[in-house]
Amino acid sequence: MHPRLLKTFLAVARTHNVTRAAQEVNLAQSSVSDQIQALETELGANLFTRSRQGLDLTPAGEALKPYAEDLLALADDARAAVNLTRAGTAGSLSIGALETIASARLAGWLAGFRAKHAGIDIKLKVAGSGELLRRLGDGEIDVVFCFERPAELEDAVAPDPRFARRVVAAEPLALIAPPGDNRTDIDLAALAAKHFVATEIGCVYRAMVDKAFAEAGLGEPSLAAEAGSIDAIVGLVAAGAGFGLVPRLAVAAAIERGEVAELAWPGSVRSADVVMTWRRRRVQPPVLKALLTAIGEGFAPLTPAGVRPRHAASLRS
Repeated sequence: MHPRLLKTFLAVARTHNVTRAAQEVNLAQSSVSDQIQALETELGANLFTRSRQGLDLTPAGEALKPYAEDLLALADDARAAVNLTRAGTAGSLSIGALETIASARLAGWLAGFRAKHAGIDIKLKVAGSGELLRRLGDGEIDVVFCFERPAELEDAVAPDPRFARRVVAAEPLALIAPPGDNRTDIDLAALAAKHFVATEIGCVYRAMVDKAFAEAGLGEPSLAAEAGSIDAIVGLVAAGAGFGLVPRLAVAAAIERGEVAELAWPGSVRSADVVMTWRRRRVQPPVLKALLTAIGEGFAPLTPAGVRPRHAASLRS
């Protein structure tokens, strides 16, 4: 199976369309069709079936997809390894992270990592969880740092078997209120009378608030606003718009400066795990191995209880 055929196959699998796949791999539509036909002839199986949504993978196509991804990734790694012998550099790492984790947790840690591995070129990409994991699956990013959706939430998603993952920190949540508001602990019944500045539906913090209110039989929280940025939530809360539930590491400075008040969150889930995720491969690039080793040696902070967070996967994956 020639890598060129596999690359075209994956482009069609992603786009469900020969025209869009042709644009992605810079080929004529007829060439894309010819390559798919050649791959099907080689394998002796149909890889796509036509539906209203376009071209969908057959069971044979689904079986081929992870192997095609791995083969292309391995070819890229082999090419990069050979290039490094000529360039005399250590390689590059593309790291994806949520904005909160990138600024409050990764920035300082990566500076120390880079000082010990001066030859590694680091690219830090910030986006939402869904986009980061998609790009990880497509091979555009080497490792991703996101908050994990707790298993206590009904809509928690099962881990993708293509990925290895490890919990590297447990970050406490903070219930923030306008400065001068009630600085004592507050229960959910009292919170039901307050307005919330919440993240968008689908975000782990929003899910925690919604679940806590539902379990207490309080219905849905009263929203003052929705915001896609932690900084925007802090600004709205500081201005008196309402309360907010956010990871404490993102608002510690604002709390210290007195811009917002901190209260104990009364919900059953009071922390969010930071999870590092990377693709499972038969051979891990040396630069990724270096990162995984360094993470294991010094990234995870002690939790409030004084215990390091559990490991969700070994570094052998």
